[in-house]
Amino acid sequence: MGILEDKGRARLFYKYLSKVYDQVNPFIWNEEMRAEALALLDIEQGDRVLDVGCGTGFGTEGLLQHTDNVHGIDQSIHQMQKAFQKFGKRDKVRFYRGDAERLPFKDDSFDVIWSSGSIEYWPNPVDALEEFRRVVKPGNEVLVVGPNYPKTTVMQKVADSIMLFYDEEEADRMFEEAGFEDIEHVMMGPSYDPDIAITTVARAPEK
Repeated sequence: MGILEDKGRARLFYKYLSKVYDQVNPFIWNEEMRAEALALLDIEQGDRVLDVGCGTGFGTEGLLQHTDNVHGIDQSIHQMQKAFQKFGKRDKVRFYRGDAERLPFKDDSFDVIWSSGSIEYWPNPVDALEEFRRVVKPGNEVLVVGPNYPKTTVMQKVADSIMLFYDEEEADRMFEEAGFEDIEHVMMGPSYDPDIAITTVARAPEK
């Protein structure tokens, strides 16, 4: 387990990163990538969408282009304070402070679940994905963007020491173990590294 796959360390990390996050983020996860990911989902106006690990609201901003019923949850109050400045606490978006592995919502609460740049910090990603399956409506989709596993041995060792990086095979295992179906992956990235991110779309089974 990487050093940032610890909730306390991750919160401390984001306490400081939040100050420059919106300036750094575009070099790794930019608007073009966000639009490409959003195009994988069929979000209709009025759909109730949950943004897990919403951070400063970069993904949230994209979701608001498709529906006005967006909810964001994050464990870092420092990241969320940046989001509050953009959207207000309860104006455009309803925000919650909480944990991906213990979502504070009833079963079948959302039409779509989105999570970008968060899974790499979850100590137990399958537990969180099971929560996604619980709170998304049966037959509906979830989308998760995470860091693609590096190809070189040196970078793999560096990645493993920091946080969760994974490939398509591992993504299949996690989503299947969590009970999802119709699992598909798309590699994304900026021009300097077009495969830096792995985006997975999966469907919750019908009951």
